[in-house]
Amino acid sequence: MGEAQMIDRRALLAGGMAGLVLPEMARAAPAGVPASGRLAFEVQRAGKSLGSHALTFRRNGDVLSVEVLVALAYKVGPVTLYHYNLHVTERWAGGEVVSMESQTNDNGTKYKVSARREGGALMVEGNAVPRYAAPANALPATHWNRHELDGPWINPQDGKIIRPAVAARGVENVPTASGSMRARRYALTGAVKMDMWYDEDGVWSGLAFVKSGAEVRYLRK
Repeated sequence: MGEAQMIDRRALLAGGMAGLVLPEMARAAPAGVPASGRLAFEVQRAGKSLGSHALTFRRNGDVLSVEVLVALAYKVGPVTLYHYNLHVTERWAGGEVVSMESQTNDNGTKYKVSARREGGALMVEGNAVPRYAAPANALPATHWNRHELDGPWINPQDGKIIRPAVAARGVENVPTASGSMRARRYALTGAVKMDMWYDEDGVWSGLAFVKSGAEVRYLRK
């Protein structure tokens, strides 16, 4: 794929049985819903725009719906060498994720994932993964919910489980689309190698990783 490999698909982005008590972190209220109901990032590679990553949050009583739209394109002049589109819809109720639907076009390769809570288990299936019960503390790797860092991830692209190692690195300045802000950095290693930032309210504030010698960075708008 050559230059198209500059994006780490896993970065763009991770069950118990009925009657079991889920871990407290799986039942904790989602952390990181912005007051505005919207969160958006400009995605850059080596300082040049690749596209956007936007999230919309809607509440209806106890139900939280989250829509994620990612649109990226790597071009050399007028020629597009790589494109990536992801659309995810999550539904939360009672402090836990109850469903997730996703569709991905990864440079022409298409994926679909569906997850539904059945009793105490979140059942996941897709065209790249057989049906399985996700670990009780697994969350979709859509990055807005800081509790995602507390357990394994369900990769919204292909539905596979990812288990990164996470280390808190303290509060620092992180660049944004309009300057910088204070946020806590988490360094991820192992299955995923990248840095993620969350502000004092737990709202996702940035992401960065290196691929093929170039930095890919999310700049919060």
